[in-house]
Amino acid sequence: MIGKGSSISSTLGALRYGNNPDKEAEQVYSHLIVGDTAEEITREFEAVQHLNQNCERNTLSFILSPTVNDGAKMNNKDLSELTKTFIQQMKLEERQAVAYVHRDKEHTHVHLYVNRIDLSGKAYKDSFIGKQSQWAAERTAKQMGIQTVQDVQLEKNKALAHTRGEIQKAHQNAISQHGTKDLQTYINRMRDQQIDVIPIINKSKQLQGFRFEYQGQSIKGSAVNRSMSASNLLRSINRAKSVVLSGTSVPIAPSLAKAVAKKVLKIVIDKGIGI
Repeated sequence: MIGKGSSISSTLGALRYGNNPDKEAEQVYSHLIVGDTAEEITREFEAVQHLNQNCERNTLSFILSPTVNDGAKMNNKDLSELTKTFIQQMKLEERQAVAYVHRDKEHTHVHLYVNRIDLSGKAYKDSFIGKQSQWAAERTAKQMGIQTVQDVQLEKNKALAHTRGEIQKAHQNAISQHGTKDLQTYINRMRDQQIDVIPIINKSKQLQGFRFEYQGQSIKGSAVNRSMSASNLLRSINRAKSVVLSGTSVPIAPSLAKAVAKKVLKIVIDKGIGI
């Protein structure tokens, strides 16, 4: 679950968006509110906001986004409980508030609007409200038993580690075969293993690097493994000023050519020292 928050001055516009029928909006939470329309709720907010004339951004706007899987399982009662828990975590319980769920996209999310001014005219301190929202969302998710940002990131890291391992294994298979002296042969052998090697071409139409695509993930070569950086892949053609891709000659970017030359020079020196 992700939480985003900010202080805004356009209360009516925000409420109109939150309660927009085109977004399949439904009200899932309200507190100290009587009206139904954006105009009615704005007037109720403003009646309290008049108690504090010094605060300009006097409405707090939040977006609460469970993961796609969690959101698909949550009904309006669940989302109401989620919103209430988040409000408690933010210590906003004694203020006017209204929240709407949007289900027009795959990612179910809640738009929450809270009056920054309480019934005694005191403004809520909004310093670092973005960070506060993230932390409150993390605590809310744990309390509700749904995925936190850390949980999602851990899953992504595991999936990325698996993808890197598969790409590197295919790379080793491709270069260990005889006759992998040109780039197109290497690309074809990687494709045979369901991995696409995507050349990165800069604005000057020069080869600058490579990305590897596997099972919907795209990773830069050097991020897979240092041995798979563009300069390492091309060091066998360090004297060339271009490579052939799909029958077309593509010049190598000077910075990449320089990196290749350095690596080859190091190999030559190392071999010399060995001799």
